[in-house]
Amino acid sequence: MIPWLEPDDPFPPLETALKSPNGLLAAGADLSPGRLLAAYRRGIFPWYTEGEPLLWWSPDPRMVLIPSELKISRSLAKTLRNRDHEVRFDSDFGGVMQGCATRGADVAAPGANGPGTWITAEMRTAYLSLHELGYAHSVETWIDGKLAGGLYGVALGHMFYGESMFTCVRDASKIAMVHLVRRLERQGYGLIDCQMHTPHLASLGARAIERDKFSLRLRELVDYAVPPAKWNTIETDNDVAP
Repeated sequence: MIPWLEPDDPFPPLETALKSPNGLLAAGADLSPGRLLAAYRRGIFPWYTEGEPLLWWSPDPRMVLIPSELKISRSLAKTLRNRDHEVRFDSDFGGVMQGCATRGADVAAPGANGPGTWITAEMRTAYLSLHELGYAHSVETWIDGKLAGGLYGVALGHMFYGESMFTCVRDASKIAMVHLVRRLERQGYGLIDCQMHTPHLASLGARAIERDKFSLRLRELVDYAVPPAKWNTIETDNDVAP
């Protein structure tokens, strides 16, 4: 059994999360900015499908990417050098969320019919609120003036929590990921939370670590005094050259 959270209830200890399904910790509460930020500070994230109760997760092991361990394949490096794309930050957060909801490349929530179906209207509203507050960010790959792929996530201190990514054109989400990782590395971010294993993320250097180690590293990184703010920038591939 997992606890049902009322609006003012704290999250239970992470070690009480279920082993099957891996990491299910609690249900209920809400998706207010305060609740979401409290969850991320402890390494907890929401993940549920339309018609289900709001579910909270903290899996063990945890998929993470250390910025310095980013892997760029030869084919991806060639794509980056072609320079037929533009990478923007926070220029179309809503468009990225919509792309992830319909063409997501990540793992579907338990019981979902396909990747991305867990990004409900309620989730989009909640993360748009975090975006307006300067905590949630999008990284976008644009080709011929159109959004071709990207990702979004949440930044706290020197931690970045990846939520979802999508692509309409080959390698478009990977291009966005490379730019994100290089930006975070320049700014001293120590870890990118990838939540669950996917081959897509593993190919970029993400790996699994024990939840205890993840929690310890998280506590070292979330308290850096980095004020929330929009990231509105455009980058060139000079910033990510292998």
